[in-house]
Amino acid sequence: MNTACTARLTAALAAALFALSAPAGAESIASSASSAGSASVGSLSDSIGGSSDSSANQQPVAQGDYRIVAVAEAARAGRLQLTLEPLAAAAGATGFTLTLPQETAAAQGLAAGDVLSVHRRAYGLAFARADRGEAFYLALAEDWRRELDPQAVRL
Repeated sequence: MNTACTARLTAALAAALFALSAPAGAESIASSASSAGSASVGSLSDSIGGSSDSSANQQPVAQGDYRIVAVAEAARAGRLQLTLEPLAAAAGATGFTLTLPQETAAAQGLAAGDVLSVHRRAYGLAFARADRGEAFYLALAEDWRRELDPQAVRL
């Protein structure tokens, strides 16, 4: 399976997962599916890290709004690392880093000072600009991500 086909399949499956896991009526499910269809997808382990003053993944990321306090090139080529801090001192909310494709960040116009909303879903985390509400990046739990990875088929 070529890369373009795999990317389309991943986006379609992610849209379906997003739509099915959203607790809403038929209208908002359709809306969620169409907005998630253009979302970029990654795994939690590759996307989420601890803040500079904590070790990575000590606590799960809390749902809520986070301000981007820094944007930097990630160690992996073609990726950016966003440092996020919670807007409100919600129970268990701590800062973390989000690593995502540069194209995704550029398409959203992400910069320091912007606010992102994080929503916990059955499949992982959905990231949206707080001012738009539409998910643009999905960080999938490892078991969900493995299900989407291309598998060799032998005939």
